[in-house]
Amino acid sequence: MARRTVLFSPGDRPDMCRKAPASGADTVVFDLEDAVAPSRKAGARAAVADLLADEPFDPGVEVAVRVAADPDVAGVDLDALADAGRLDAVVVPKADAETVPRVADALDARGLSAPILALIETAMGVLDARDVAATSAVDALCFGAEDLAADLGATRTEEGTEVLYARERVVVAARAAGIEAVDTVYTDLDDHEGLRVETRFAATLGYDGKMVVHPEQVAVVHDALAPAPDEVAWAERVLAAREEADREARGVFEVDGEMIDAPLIARAERILDRVPDGG
Repeated sequence: MARRTVLFSPGDRPDMCRKAPASGADTVVFDLEDAVAPSRKAGARAAVADLLADEPFDPGVEVAVRVAADPDVAGVDLDALADAGRLDAVVVPKADAETVPRVADALDARGLSAPILALIETAMGVLDARDVAATSAVDALCFGAEDLAADLGATRTEEGTEVLYARERVVVAARAAGIEAVDTVYTDLDDHEGLRVETRFAATLGYDGKMVVHPEQVAVVHDALAPAPDEVAWAERVLAAREEADREARGVFEVDGEMIDAPLIARAERILDRVPDGG
């Protein structure tokens, strides 16, 4: 299953971090960057290190840490985590072609093999998205619309046209590199219908999932990403027909009066990949 939801929790709130995996999110991120005041950074590092060393997290949940945007400060964060027992991934904020390789080198220098989730949220990061996605340590691109808008001096709108080019460029770069793409947060915590609509739009662009900042957003995103029953039924018919066509050495075949070829087979496989476990 893809990273449908990436849930952030402040690193200086270990009580919230302990509860995060129970939200059902695919990935939980203990945040040492924006969510923590500068005066609380040292305490947050110690708290997160203790959590990673001692907390018996569900093996089905990916446990990640967001480090500082400055690679030198990120190195200090990683020093605190070097002996941690559980670190599945590292989120690199304000990622670009200069910062991501430096954080990857810092991970290697400390014997940490965690993959990087690169958060593209600056103008330079958008321009560098292809190079960032091609970095061997990077396992996913995440798109951050709020910080990008601030970097651009753009005004955020409900339609989101001011960040649409960047949003599409990030997912294209991820797809070209064969890695996952995770969409931006939805900041109105009370507007679940708005979150549902935006998540479905992100899926039409090709995104695998969405970053979230509250546990109640998790189920909304998962529901919005789940394919409709008629989509699942169509995909199952396509893949069943493909098996028959393969036996008969036919490259193109028909389902429900529609000619099916490689792009539609890929679409059917993608639909079934989005079916929840047990669905």
